[in-house]
Amino acid sequence: MPASKLAVVAHVGRPPSDVTSAPFAMAAFSALGQPTRLDVLRLLMRREPDGLPAGAIAEAIGCPQNTLSTHLSILARANLVRGVRVGRSIVYRANVDAVRSLIEFLVLDCCDGHPELCGLLGEEEGQSGCGCSGNGPTTGKRK
Repeated sequence: MPASKLAVVAHVGRPPSDVTSAPFAMAAFSALGQPTRLDVLRLLMRREPDGLPAGAIAEAIGCPQNTLSTHLSILARANLVRGVRVGRSIVYRANVDAVRSLIEFLVLDCCDGHPELCGLLGEEEGQSGCGCSGNGPTTGKRK
């Protein structure tokens, strides 16, 4: 992709090579420790893979655009969102790989590599995996 099509808002791709590092997790949790930023990430995760332009994000969560710009910058520095210039606007997307890495960090660190300790396997519903598909007990069934 030509350089003119990219916005410098985040590193694209996976988080640093040591994805289960404490500094990566601390940066991500720090960024998500603010309600508006958590709302932004949740919205962008629901809008994958298309993402949303900043104006649509601001409208959806009821945040002034100049304030949203600061929140998006913080999320981008934590590698949780990334933006790509499309015409005159920037379309923001959740960095799904980074979110998975954060979950991986929690499972490996908190659960000592045993996701069943944290109830992440969904065995009570007869499903396998971590429940990230949206079918977990806290999100309800998606269509």
